[in-house]
Amino acid sequence: MKLAMLSPIAWRTPPRHYGPWEAVVSLITEGLVDRGLDVTLFATADSITKAKLHAVCPRGYEEDPEIMPKVWECLHISECFEHGDEFDLIHNHFDFLPLTYTAMTRTPVVTTIHGFSSPRILPVYKKYNGRVHYVSISDADRSPELDYIATVHHGIDLSLFTFRELPEGYLLFFGRFHPEKGAREAIEAARRVGRRLIMAGIIQDREYFEREVRPHIDGDRIVYVGSAGPEKRDKLLGGAYALLHLIRFDEPFGLSVVEAQACGTPVVAINRGSMPEVIDHGRTGFLCRDLEEAVEALGRIGEIDRRACRRWVEQRFSVDRMVDDYVRVYERILGVSLAARE
Repeated sequence: MKLAMLSPIAWRTPPRHYGPWEAVVSLITEGLVDRGLDVTLFATADSITKAKLHAVCPRGYEEDPEIMPKVWECLHISECFEHGDEFDLIHNHFDFLPLTYTAMTRTPVVTTIHGFSSPRILPVYKKYNGRVHYVSISDADRSPELDYIATVHHGIDLSLFTFRELPEGYLLFFGRFHPEKGAREAIEAARRVGRRLIMAGIIQDREYFEREVRPHIDGDRIVYVGSAGPEKRDKLLGGAYALLHLIRFDEPFGLSVVEAQACGTPVVAINRGSMPEVIDHGRTGFLCRDLEEAVEALGRIGEIDRRACRRWVEQRFSVDRMVDDYVRVYERILGVSLAARE
């Protein structure tokens, strides 16, 4: 089988620090290559892969302001679909825009929907429903107006996350700074329980950051350390007493939630979206209705066995399980057996 993997081009694949979609694409691609499958990765030219790399965009547009996103997105997507007939299957991770190119090829297309940025993008998915195979990343993140071939939870490379039995005393906010991610709520929770808070992530909403976050940063009780690459991420997640994920939206998945648990760190989260699928309430963290319950839950972190957090991820969220799930999806679409060839 020849497979085309279409990655986003906001960041390099895999990303240097931030870029969750690109990170997942990289893990799937490398896992498929390790199984002996013939994969061509359509990504930025500076991407790193064992697959065949096909690129027209030199760098991620979030890393190079000279690259106009819409122009290079069109060039990138069209390049993939103009070569579409060379493949047996195209796996799209680029959201809804590539769906509008599918008439260019007879090759089947499977699209992993990494979340709905707005209900206003749904008409595109609805138009191609039945012509494109959809995969959801959680059962919670499914539209009743669409048909899905499977739910495939993300997996992570466990070798990149070090289990730490004895954490430090700080709380951690790890994610993009945007109102829906709950940075302000994390600050308030940390203040109420009297613990230091370290905050890491890209600033997606500058106005929100300047208004709700920066006034509290003092370099002591509230510390902002910027975006975190793999080594820094592992250290921050593993050293945390707990990860605060006090979201204000229906989270499609939440990679940082799984990554924290892989390090043994419990998660205190607002119970929205996929959180019941990625946290084992009472065993690997706590699902809360509001800030008040989150503060109460922080007083119970000592009840959590950090080894249970690691085991939960090993059992459910490994990269091997994710790749195996996608191979089964491909087999269903193509009606063939793709036996592992390692």
